[in-house]
Amino acid sequence: MIKIRFLGATRAVTGSCYYIETSKRKFLVDCGMFQGKDAKLNVNDFVFNPSDIDFILITHAHIDHTGRLPLLVKQGFKGSIFCTTATADLLKIMLVDSGHIQEMDAISENKKRQRKGLPPIEPLYTAQDGDRVKDFVTSVPYNYTIQVDKNISVNFKDAGHLLGSSIIEINILDDGQNKKIVFSGDLGNTNIPIIKDYEFVDYADYLIIESTYGNRLHPSLDEALNLYDIIEKTTSKGGNVVIPSFAVGRTQELLYILNHYVDIEKIKRMSEIEIYLDSPLAEEATGVFERHKECYDEDALKNLALDIDVLDFKNLHYVKTKEESMELNKKNGVVIISSSGMCEAGRIKHHLKYNLWKKNSTILFVGYQAEGTLGRRILDGAKKVKIFGEEIAVNAEVINMPGLSGHADLNGLVNWFKNIKNGVGKRVFITHGEVEASFNLKKVFESISNVSCYIPDFMEEIIL
Repeated sequence: MIKIRFLGATRAVTGSCYYIETSKRKFLVDCGMFQGKDAKLNVNDFVFNPSDIDFILITHAHIDHTGRLPLLVKQGFKGSIFCTTATADLLKIMLVDSGHIQEMDAISENKKRQRKGLPPIEPLYTAQDGDRVKDFVTSVPYNYTIQVDKNISVNFKDAGHLLGSSIIEINILDDGQNKKIVFSGDLGNTNIPIIKDYEFVDYADYLIIESTYGNRLHPSLDEALNLYDIIEKTTSKGGNVVIPSFAVGRTQELLYILNHYVDIEKIKRMSEIEIYLDSPLAEEATGVFERHKECYDEDALKNLALDIDVLDFKNLHYVKTKEESMELNKKNGVVIISSSGMCEAGRIKHHLKYNLWKKNSTILFVGYQAEGTLGRRILDGAKKVKIFGEEIAVNAEVINMPGLSGHADLNGLVNWFKNIKNGVGKRVFITHGEVEASFNLKKVFESISNVSCYIPDFMEEIIL
């Protein structure tokens, strides 16, 4: 008997975690951090004993899929963590950075608690805890079947969402029956810069699929590339373009796009506009991208063959120290790319504080904003937001460019589903999406196939 329990990203977008139990094994697919309105769940105890988990499979490195791994190790996990080679390298830097954020958050919270006479709290985990995770990681190339034991084999296919992102195929022989479970992971938007498009699978008995954009369509990438017009228009009137961007993935795609058009001078002024990348993690991640050219698509490889550095150019400046970051507050007519992508932590909050109230500036969103996050509140039209306890007026122009998203839209999800060569034999579980998106995808899938689709509840357990 195989059981699956849905421990996150159910009728919501963050906290991806699936607990699977067979007659002989207990394992997880992903172990992500909750963000936005669900962030309070991160302090909850695991519903299993971490030392009982035999192994973990990771779809990709984003923190909403991996951010509780250090906590799991801290509480006694001793098994193997299987992921792709690029994901393994990204985890080394991302989980240390996440631990540092937990430490800084605890320091900030404890200052408030001290003033109220309350006892201090401990960080969820530390940078050192984040660094320990690498000792448990086993990296695997794409499309190489690993035999975890005599009853379970696993294959990672390219999901096209992030460097190293994967669709996971799991074959389980249990009680004399073979069942194939496929996790889509986060499927990528097609034709995004640098990395390849998603691959297809041949068959699944059970499919667990994301639905982030299950009720929306992206504009074409060409339409989204009015990015340059936005930059030119804003900077020409002395305003700043502030881009909250995920340090890993979206930032590198932005650099690629900006680099390409600076080189061919599509917009003459682009080579004169100073672009600042203010995210130490993004700089480290860019180095990982440069080491994993096996994940690059044809266009990126062609540029490399022409000796074009796809992730660096003359008017790009890396901001390393806090002091350098603070100096950006004095600048006008520049582009500032900073993390975190949902504006929940990091240096982006400082840049929003100094630019949101300026009528000549632009806040440009290029990634998904989860419910309850600061980014979502700004995007939904809030007139004022609180940043570091101070109320800030939102006077800047706020623009959303979903065409630059790393997630497949409704058409992309449907295209991937329809190209499962031999279909889904038993059932589809729709996760990793807000309620409207998940239910719309369910409706669409059931209209084009005979397979039953189900949207699980948080903590729900189902026998396969």
